[in-house]
Amino acid sequence: QVQLVESGGGLVPAGGSLTLSCECSGGTFSTYTMGWFRRAPGEEREFVGAITRNGEYTAYADSVKGRFTISRDNAKNTVYLQMNSLKPEDTAVYSCAGTPWGGLPRDQNNFEYWGHGTQVTVSS
Repeated sequence: QVQLVESGGGLVPAGGSLTLSCECSGGTFSTYTMGWFRRAPGEEREFVGAITRNGEYTAYADSVKGRFTISRDNAKNTVYLQMNSLKPEDTAVYSCAGTPWGGLPRDQNNFEYWGHGTQVTVSS
C-alpha cells in the first residue's frame, strides 16, 4: 500500500520561503510521476507542479512558475517543493500525489496516490 506523507508546512511572512517534503513508502517511488497540488479555503484543488520519474523534467502552474521548484531524491523516496517569494494567495493545504503513468499530468484525476496534506499560511 503506497503511503505519502507531507511535512514542512507552517506560517511564513510574505516574501519568505518554505520547503515541503513528501516521503513515499510502500511502493516503488522511482517509478512514479509525482505532483504537488493545493487547496485554498473555499476553492477547488489546483495543480501546482509535477516532476517526471527521473527528475529530468518539471511542469508548473503559471501562478507559481519562477517562484516554486520541484525536485526529488529517489534514494530517499522523497519529493520536495521549494517555495520562494511566497504571497498571501499561496495560503493553502498542499498535497503531494503520485501516479505510475509517465509524462507530466496536471489533472488530479490522473494521480492515484495522495498524501493528507500540510498547511501553508502566508501572512501579509
